[in-house]
Amino acid sequence: MIFTIHSNISGKLHEDHENFISSASIDSLGAQLISLKDQSGREHIWQRDPEIWGFCSPLLFPAIGNSRNNRTKFDGKWYELAKHGFCRTSEFQAKQLSDSEVQFTLCANEETRAHYPYEFVLALTYRLVDGVLQMDYRVENPMNREICYCIGAHPGFLCPMEDGAVFEDYQLEFEKKESISSVLYDLEKLEFDPAKHGITLANESVLPLHYDLFDRDAVYFEKTEAHAVRLVNRNSGHGVEVAYPDFDGIGFWTPNGKHAPFLCIEPWNGCAIRADEDDEFIHKYQVQRLAAHTVKSYQMRIRMV
Repeated sequence: MIFTIHSNISGKLHEDHENFISSASIDSLGAQLISLKDQSGREHIWQRDPEIWGFCSPLLFPAIGNSRNNRTKFDGKWYELAKHGFCRTSEFQAKQLSDSEVQFTLCANEETRAHYPYEFVLALTYRLVDGVLQMDYRVENPMNREICYCIGAHPGFLCPMEDGAVFEDYQLEFEKKESISSVLYDLEKLEFDPAKHGITLANESVLPLHYDLFDRDAVYFEKTEAHAVRLVNRNSGHGVEVAYPDFDGIGFWTPNGKHAPFLCIEPWNGCAIRADEDDEFIHKYQVQRLAAHTVKSYQMRIRMV
């Protein structure tokens, strides 16, 4: 079922905002953002095309990326665990809280327990406030013991966003200068190798885009000083900004070799299997640990620029 929320901008506030999000639509299947329109009605989210990529903005939980041979161990017992977990194929319970807010909830069930042995309550709330989309991820542990998980976002933004532009007109702009290198993904072993690095930013904040960047799958920075990044047309300055204050790392992805007209901006806590990891899930890089009967929240924001 599709739910749509609308911006509360009106009157004088409307005049003061040059560019803002007017509406957002979310599918209860996967709690997935499927539409993000500005005040002119222009779409900014990739529309699902199974020939290229059949998703728009999957919620990554309890895994990010693939496990080794698509299985992992919890407490020494093997479980089959699909790439990015099970949320993108799970139906969430939805509750429209207002014209500008909707919440989606997934609880542990027979299907999730077959792949992930813990009880949990996962909620994702979308709010449109002053033309900015706020996304609040909330994980609750109802158990009498600690649970572990990874969590991330995967929104795919249309790129180019403007008529007459091309993918290479765009660049990524971090809010701070970075001195970091991306971790290479081994396409044969299907794992990140932290000993091998690809794209390097040397006290820089700008990464110009071209499709060759993604020849080895995602460009992944395991930890950034910045917690906001813009995808903008360097000629017009227009685009989108993703703020990720509660996520350590970030990945960027578009399918290799397809010259697809979109780019995914993916804040992550965790990542796919790494060459230096064993198969115990609790040993994963940046794994989140949640004590018994506690809750943890993560925020992300999207705005037009």
